[in-house]
Amino acid sequence: MLSNSTILITGGTGSFGHAFLPMVLERYNPKKVIVLSRDEMKQWEMAKLYGDDPRVRFFIGDVRDRDRLYRAFDGVDYVVHAAATKIVPTAEYNPFECIKTNVNGAMNVIDAAIDKGVKGVVALSTDKASSPINLYGASKLASDKLFVSGNAYAGEHGTRFSVVRYGNVMGSRGSVIPFFMSIADKGLLPITDSRMTRFMISLEQGVELVWHAFEDMIGGEIYVKKIPSMKVTDIARVVAPEARHEIVGIRPGEKLHEQMIGIEDAPYTYEYDEHFKILPAINKWAEDPARIKDGRKVAEDFSYTSDGNPDWMSEPALADWIAAHREKIGAI
Repeated sequence: MLSNSTILITGGTGSFGHAFLPMVLERYNPKKVIVLSRDEMKQWEMAKLYGDDPRVRFFIGDVRDRDRLYRAFDGVDYVVHAAATKIVPTAEYNPFECIKTNVNGAMNVIDAAIDKGVKGVVALSTDKASSPINLYGASKLASDKLFVSGNAYAGEHGTRFSVVRYGNVMGSRGSVIPFFMSIADKGLLPITDSRMTRFMISLEQGVELVWHAFEDMIGGEIYVKKIPSMKVTDIARVVAPEARHEIVGIRPGEKLHEQMIGIEDAPYTYEYDEHFKILPAINKWAEDPARIKDGRKVAEDFSYTSDGNPDWMSEPALADWIAAHREKIGAI
């Protein structure tokens, strides 16, 4: 599907874009990959990694700017929407800016994709969009709803929209592993709560989930990959075995455990070998055999949370992953 196509990724100079670009170039050999972002320095640094590769293009722009998106989406076949205001405290203290990017930006992406004849759009979501307690999560829930409904807006234009949802990305910039590594030599690691758990997914797994969504989607699906969990205290022990732990309390808007699928979504959720799929509640799409395929309906009281997860990552497995990826951890 993606071979010999033109692909655009919004927010493409972020962690996801740095993983997505080399992987998609190697696997699919697309005609062109356009990296859209608003940070010229990040684009300049990223461009140096690809030299004169004619398949890679960079485009300065912001998803808030509807006119710029219309220009950027001209001739594009597929879009990965990764641009977002993501840091929970940043969103709490700058709510207007969060809404402009995460909600208004989503609407702009949908309109531009439909009007420019884009074939498919996959939007990146977050565990925080499930039963949200902070503005970032609430804005991403709104974004998810917009992309699901975008399939009805598209009508006969044919543009399809779906969403992929995942939680803590291992080793990404600003995440817990590089943070612990940066202060490990101090011998004291701050722990928000000793009970806290998090899902563990690599950027590569996130990219592969996006590819699966493009291949599988009819429109309106939310894809959730099955991934292991870990306690934050166990992560800290792997990073710095000798360090003491200081309990500092949960930050405003932070959850004790991550949730990917809430019990309210159970009636529309189907299970597959490697992922779950939440189907749209609107337009009876959740009853559509083409969307369900070979899925198995989950129990009516089902939820997918990091503390109730049957799959747990062991400390040796995390230690092996850190050893194999040490140079890249926290770099992007």
